[in-house]
Amino acid sequence: MKSSSLSGRKSSGTLARVMARAVVWDNHGCMPLRADDDTFLPQLRRYRDAGVDVVSLNVGFDAVPWENTLRMLAHFRRWVQQHDAEYVLVQSVADVRRAKRERKLAVTFDVEGGAALTGQLSMVSLYYDLGVRWMLIAYNRNNALGGGCQDEDTGLTAFGWQVLDEMARVGMVTCCTHTGLRTTMDVMAYSRNPVIFSHSNPTGVWQHKRNIPDEAIKACAKTGGVVGINGIGIFLGKNDARSETVVRHVDYVVQLVGAAHAGLGLDYVFDQQEVDDYVAKNPDIFPPEEGYAAGLKMMPPEQLPEVAEGLIKLGYSEHDVRGILGDNFLRVAKQVWK
Repeated sequence: MKSSSLSGRKSSGTLARVMARAVVWDNHGCMPLRADDDTFLPQLRRYRDAGVDVVSLNVGFDAVPWENTLRMLAHFRRWVQQHDAEYVLVQSVADVRRAKRERKLAVTFDVEGGAALTGQLSMVSLYYDLGVRWMLIAYNRNNALGGGCQDEDTGLTAFGWQVLDEMARVGMVTCCTHTGLRTTMDVMAYSRNPVIFSHSNPTGVWQHKRNIPDEAIKACAKTGGVVGINGIGIFLGKNDARSETVVRHVDYVVQLVGAAHAGLGLDYVFDQQEVDDYVAKNPDIFPPEEGYAAGLKMMPPEQLPEVAEGLIKLGYSEHDVRGILGDNFLRVAKQVWK
């Protein structure tokens, strides 16, 4: 009994130390995309209470009008700035470090799919100036940049190549989550910066069209990028959002390409009813036969320390756990952001 108790205290002490030293980074969270509603925004505190230092909030995806993406940026930015005692609106890596030092939550933004550019290359720099730090190529379906993971992917388009160059120029990270394999491999082969999967899980653990095969994970690692494991039940298993299942997906990526290329992007949706309604109304984007239905289980931020503890119990070093919790995404930010 003494040995078990001592082991428990040791694990607990290691977890506390790792969480305190890491820049804990959830690379994808979803607040309601309603620019006239800040009802859920106070729940951002849940990230901070769970030990998270940085969160990237989604501001739009391909299926919503691009104008709403700009409205959401205006709405979120204003709210964060009005609550600067608890939050930091991130423009630079220095802001991330300051937020950690001051025990505040650093907030960045992301756009899921290039449709928000409306075919205009200069929109990339506008979004970057407004705090968008990564953007998907496509969201499930094909768009003007390339192919989606649930469509007939024909590869990166001529405009898509131009967008990659512009993203590199301004300092925006390229993401291939929700993107088709052919387009993904085009991006990986071409990009001169690290490319990420902000919130994608390996097909080697669970087969789903939204998940990514080993060849894509290896290509991502070759760029110096990071695969952020999400906490959505149907991408983890049979609607299974347990912490140990997330750990299994993380461990798979680590065994394949190393701990420097694994991270977390939970994809937690704060308004469950909104996502249930949207999925039901848009079967073309979320096919029921792929498991999309009401009642999708999601891993909330509160489970993140359990994931860290699970990795520690597997024998991961403190350095590697800190990397997976967020230092790996911090490395990419330092390399790409300007």
